[in-house]
Amino acid sequence: MTDLSDAQGQAPGMSEHAHAGRRTYLIGLFYAAILTLVSFWVSSTGLIYTPGVPILLAVLAVAQMGVHLVFFLHISSAPDQTNNFLALAFGIFIVGLTVFGSMIIMTNLNHAMMPMDRLMQMQR
Repeated sequence: MTDLSDAQGQAPGMSEHAHAGRRTYLIGLFYAAILTLVSFWVSSTGLIYTPGVPILLAVLAVAQMGVHLVFFLHISSAPDQTNNFLALAFGIFIVGLTVFGSMIIMTNLNHAMMPMDRLMQMQR
């Protein structure tokens, strides 16, 4: 029987003795391929409620990113991974700030812009 305290804070498939073995990469490849195939199936099927397809694709994309982080980049919450985890969190924060800040700015500019028909009348 294995001790559960040894597995705390490690990425799935990782152990203290084997660092990033072939098995871990094959499991990650399997999960990534399954998520990719499911994404293609979701986009081409009529069985799923049509307005829900983009949301489901976004969820599958986030799951795909999680698989890549855990199985290929070996990012975990282990104590020796603190710098990698903080760098990842900071990168996600900066990208989110840039994207959502740009969206807020563009929404504000769109709201403050003159309607096109009034702009066309002024040019005549």
